Amino acid sequence: MTPERISRFTTVLNNRQPDFTIVLEDVKDPHNIFAAIRSCESVGMMDVFVVNTRMVRYKKFGKKSSSSAALWLNIHEFDSLEACFAELRKRYDKIYATHLGENAYSLYEMNLTESVALVFGNEQMGVSEECLKLCDGNFIIPQAGMIKSLNISVAVAVTLYEGYRQRLVAGLYSGEPRIPQTQWKELATEWGMKDSEMPF
Repeated sequence: MTPERISRFTTVLNNRQPDFTIVLEDVKDPHNIFAAIRSCESVGMMDVFVVNTRMVRYKKFGKKSSSSAALWLNIHEFDSLEACFAELRKRYDKIYATHLGENAYSLYEMNLTESVALVFGNEQMGVSEECLKLCDGNFIIPQAGMIKSLNISVAVAVTLYEGYRQRLVAGLYSGEPRIPQTQWKELATEWGMKDSEMPF
């Protein structure tokens, strides 16, 4: 492994965000899922949750649209909302869904530096009523045009980069590891680094 690659892996692992994730509920188009996963990896997420209660679970996540991003993330798949949210509640303090409701927060009013999971729903139907009841609140992405929605992969990217901006300002991409040393080493080993190439 070249020194450049070791440096790249070290920087990426140090910037991993264990308390920031998304949930994709019954997203129909695999290309939207793969594009969303690519955005997740680009802001340092470690985990993505995919729940399918109205369609068949995907057998695999492709490499083309996600540019192999799925290789660097943990993809958790569920057939049950209850099971998915039980796991989310163990890991994250808040869960918010994208939903155009009366009490929805603006994306830019939210604190995305906290431990948070963000739910995105089906392309046509949005987040289900069952899912909304399990969330702590709703948010919208402010828009100035006539059309009141974005493609889901675009909505994910816009939201995650607001999270990235807030977390960058808060110093959460300072270069100091945010995951336990044992987990850091496990991931580094999975990625092909030797013990002698690790900083600790």
